[in-house]
Amino acid sequence: MFKPLDPLLHSELRLATISLLISVEEAEFPYIKEQTGATAGNLSVQIDKLSAAGYIEVEKTFKGRRPCTICRITSAGLRAFEDYVEALRSYLEVKS
Repeated sequence: MFKPLDPLLHSELRLATISLLISVEEAEFPYIKEQTGATAGNLSVQIDKLSAAGYIEVEKTFKGRRPCTICRITSAGLRAFEDYVEALRSYLEVKS
């Protein structure tokens, strides 16, 4: 009756990160950190998990002499998010 929820996206910070990346073409690490209210260390770990799953693509570059991390959602990440939302709807549509 219930569709399974993707455990990777069921984390609040990972879900917030994916949701944010859906609405923008790309986002730099400080912007994601600011929007999610996460600590740099926690966000870094969660971005690594999303990247390892193929849900986001991470580009590490420099702006002048400062490191710059840019994140983009992948087509696999978009599909995973859409599936997650659909599965969540199955929980919300239960009638007693």
